[in-house]
Order: sequence, then structure tokens, then C-alpha cells
Amino acid sequence: MIDNIDRNIIKATQTGLPLTPRPYHAIAQQLNLTADEVMGRLRKMLDYGIIRRIGAVPNHYALGYRYNGMTVWNVPDEHIDKLGKIVGKLEFVSHCYHRPRHLPEWPYNLFAMVHGKTQSQINQQIQQIMELLGEYNHGHETLYSTRILKKTGLRI
Repeated sequence: MIDNIDRNIIKATQTGLPLTPRPYHAIAQQLNLTADEVMGRLRKMLDYGIIRRIGAVPNHYALGYRYNGMTVWNVPDEHIDKLGKIVGKLEFVSHCYHRPRHLPEWPYNLFAMVHGKTQSQINQQIQQIMELLGEYNHGHETLYSTRILKKTGLRI
């Protein structure tokens, strides 16, 4: 479990890392710790599943990407790891992952979030994924974003 130092690190980072060249050093200074201790404890919390990830959460709308869609694909399970790696490497895909099917209503098992500045750009991206998947594409849908949801991490 977490101790008071871990709890203080979580509190110091729950609204985001400081926007400085050395954010872990800034947190360490704030908490009277070493940067190595902050990084080590965060790594331990990641390893134990206390926190899931540390990453940037950009506001796509503020960056001009007004069109967003979660593409969902029905691909053969035996090829999903290989196909997911290919799709996940596309520069316009922000995240790509495997999810369970819920048959018969939901046959999709590969999800890929795409972002573009125009609807036409999104359509081209979806076409590119279709071409990459080729014969393994057994159907797809796109679920378009209609609003921005508040994204937050662990809160104490």
C-alpha cells in the first residue's frame, strides 16, 4: 500500500506535472525529497498498479483538432497483437487497444482513436486503417466525439 510520502507525491501530481524541464526535481524540492526518490516511488506505484500511467493529456481542441473518432474494428483474434501494433504506430492514432467483443451486438475487438482538423481528414485516416488491415478487416464503425470530457487522474 502507500505511505504518507507516496500520498504526498500523489497529491503533488494529481493536477499534472509541473511544466518545467525537470518536473520530478520540482516535485522533489516541494516535498523535501530527492528526484530519484520521487521517480522511484512513482515507478513502484506503477509496478503495483496504484497508478496506471504517467503521460501527457493534450487538449486536442485547443490544438486545432476538432474532429475525433474512436474507430472500432472486427479483426481476427489471432492477429490482433500484430494489427494493433501497426495501427497504433500511425501518427494520427492517439491510442489503440484490444477490447473484448460482446457478441452478437458488438463484434469489435480493436479500438483506435483518430484525430483530425477536418472531417475529410478523419475519413482519409479511416480509409488508411482499412487499407492497412486489408483482408483482416471484417467490419468497422466510427464513434465520433460530440464534446470534451473532463480528464482527470487519481485524486486524493
